[in-house]
Amino acid sequence: MRRFFIIISAAIVAAVLIRLIPFYYSCRELSDDVLRVHIIADSNSAADQSLKLAVRDRIVNDCASYYDDCDDKLSALRITRAHLHEIEDIARDEIRSRGFDYPVSAVVSESYFNTRYYDSFTMPAGWYDALRLTIGSGKGDNWWCVMYPTLCVGAACDDKMQDSLNDGEYRVVTSDQLDFRFRIVELFEDFINWFR
Repeated sequence: MRRFFIIISAAIVAAVLIRLIPFYYSCRELSDDVLRVHIIADSNSAADQSLKLAVRDRIVNDCASYYDDCDDKLSALRITRAHLHEIEDIARDEIRSRGFDYPVSAVVSESYFNTRYYDSFTMPAGWYDALRLTIGSGKGDNWWCVMYPTLCVGAACDDKMQDSLNDGEYRVVTSDQLDFRFRIVELFEDFINWFR
């Protein structure tokens, strides 16, 4: 009986691994192919959180055209770095137009993101290159999405996503949000992150 239990357990573990490993590698590929945007508010006050969302809307809308001719993430990174001062100016203009005088800084850096569920897609946990925009002290809650390929706004998101991602990556982001594999990938990434 014990031998039977060991064989069944080994078969279950093998089946889970066979299903999980390709999904995990597609998640890792995805983090290599997208540029996230991460906007951090000055504080968690209602006014600062509202300001963060206004800056988000302005950045996503005003900067989307930067990526119109991008064919890959390396181009998106190069373009983003070339426009960092303009991105700061856009954010600063929006902040001032709303009666605030916070400083703002924009950098491109590698950041860890938890699994995020959006209306029509899911971004798995992992390390991603990101445009990070910090408003004021940056001690408030943050907002993040995908800057390249442009997935944050607009009705053409699904078409743009399908055109920009390979089949495995597209299957990952359009997976059912209740898919247990997202949680396993996040736990594994958290474990790896602990050693980083």
